[in-house]
Amino acid sequence: MSEHSHDHACGCGHDHEHDHEHDPVFIVTDEDGREHEMIMVYTFDSEGSAYAVLLDRNDPEADGVIFRIEEENDEMFLVGIEDDEEWERVARIYEEIASQEDQG
Repeated sequence: MSEHSHDHACGCGHDHEHDHEHDPVFIVTDEDGREHEMIMVYTFDSEGSAYAVLLDRNDPEADGVIFRIEEENDEMFLVGIEDDEEWERVARIYEEIASQEDQG
């Protein structure tokens, strides 16, 4: 859901069923200019950066989307992952985390 050419679906196969009524909602615009209400369901760190997994509020069965969390002037914002190597690394990490949660 950024300008990145990869499909940002987490592809983890993880069941993302959570109570999202009280989660903050982010408006994310996809490549076609359509806005989606997204809910942050998970965060994790890798190599000094923080990442967030978001789900479509209106389609919770859809795959998650991963963004890097950046801070500037005490404000946090989500950034699409443009670097192929970074994308592969964080997608692999999230898949491992989701797999462990499914087993636990």
